[in-house]
Amino acid sequence: MSLNRRQVIAASAASAALATVGLPAHAQSFPSKPVRLIVPYPPGGSSDIIARAISQLLSESLGQPVVVENRAGANGNIGADLVAKSAPDGHTLLLCDVGALAISPSVYTKLAFNPSKDLRGVTMLAYSPHMLAVHPSVKANNLKELVELSKTSDLNFAVTAVGSAPHVAGVAVQRATGAKWIYVPYKGGSQAVTDTVAGQTQVIMNGMLATLPHVQSGRLKVLGISKKTRMPLVGNVPTLAEQGVTGFESGTWQGVLVANGTPPAVIARLNAELIKIIRSPDVRARLTGQGAEVITMQPTEQDTFFERERKRWGEVVAEADIKLD
Repeated sequence: MSLNRRQVIAASAASAALATVGLPAHAQSFPSKPVRLIVPYPPGGSSDIIARAISQLLSESLGQPVVVENRAGANGNIGADLVAKSAPDGHTLLLCDVGALAISPSVYTKLAFNPSKDLRGVTMLAYSPHMLAVHPSVKANNLKELVELSKTSDLNFAVTAVGSAPHVAGVAVQRATGAKWIYVPYKGGSQAVTDTVAGQTQVIMNGMLATLPHVQSGRLKVLGISKKTRMPLVGNVPTLAEQGVTGFESGTWQGVLVANGTPPAVIARLNAELIKIIRSPDVRARLTGQGAEVITMQPTEQDTFFERERKRWGEVVAEADIKLD
């Protein structure tokens, strides 16, 4: 016997009610309005790509619209500050490069918020290594040749933002190899990539999600990746560690955070929904095809990861004396 539409709606409502039994009041009432997903970088970067991939699915699972907002500026700190100072109720989420966020306290002498105290992790979503790439006109096919070339030719190194994870990683490679290049700062990864593709800058280190399409089309030439192991997706290019930067690994770690004080039950709900979405076959396959590895964490694990990255990159920043007001 088939059910009519009214019976189907009633059954769905009953199922939803049963699902909330035993949950704290905060979790039962969340979300009560549209959710803002803040990406603190310009459109087209790695975090923006992931936000667009999950926003509709998150909206469906939460039963409220999820609106992606790009709030770029100050290497992601403007958008992060907005979330840090938002109402701690789970309706304003930050999707960003957690590694870059961990670098900010070491780089900026004046930061409007304290990332460690004002934000709490929800889950990590994905990791993609940095790619060291050059314009095809650059006569170097590996890191050693690039380093030698940098000592005899002026090479402009496109920096996605001063103090960003790719910038600090580039400094680490420079210090390890003795390379000489001129850093050219941008306000976001998309414009840095665009100018390197156009030949206005010659070298770039950037997240794989945003850079891989240009490598695959031949508009950029990849010389190394900042992962522990090689990736067939980029033609088995040697890692930077293999090419002399011993033990080196860096990359873009996309994760979601909320304002400190958000109820644990709300964080747990968001964690469960986001993990389900990012691990779904369609989303995982899409990200894997673009060079990103799905990595999820529990909130406490992400907080621990953040603190470990803050300490690690803080040492690099201090040695290189990178400081911004």
